Amino acid sequence: MLGDLTESQMEALLGSETVARLGCYGNGDVYVVPITFAYENGSVYGHTHDGLKVQMMRAHPRVCLEVDRIEDMAHWQSVIAWGIFEELKGEAAAHAIGLLVERFRPLLLSATALPQHALTALTRRRLDAHGHRAVIYRIVIDTMTGRYEHS
Repeated sequence: MLGDLTESQMEALLGSETVARLGCYGNGDVYVVPITFAYENGSVYGHTHDGLKVQMMRAHPRVCLEVDRIEDMAHWQSVIAWGIFEELKGEAAAHAIGLLVERFRPLLLSATALPQHALTALTRRRLDAHGHRAVIYRIVIDTMTGRYEHS
């Protein structure tokens, strides 16, 4: 059976997953890239370094996200969300980092599982392992659709 997710089901999916595909546009190209994220109150929060996707989102802040949970080909849920990219600074960035740290803490298997570009390092230096400036951002979602299939 195919169907549409309700608003609360879409919110639950966004709140339970940690990987999305981000679609952005710039320089005549569309770019889709996986991101890790935390979701809170209608916004997706993430971190990255100052690279291609950030350049594109600064130039064209309207973006699209796709998040899914796939158990098998007959049991899945998917949300497509559109929103506006905002680069965060100061207290807003600190809040976002806190959300990201708390969201990913349960997923760490050991003390050595933390990558060199880990969020805890961002809170100290705001630089990643390669010396790039960290970019903390929020995507404020204004439109969502969701679908599911189950047998």
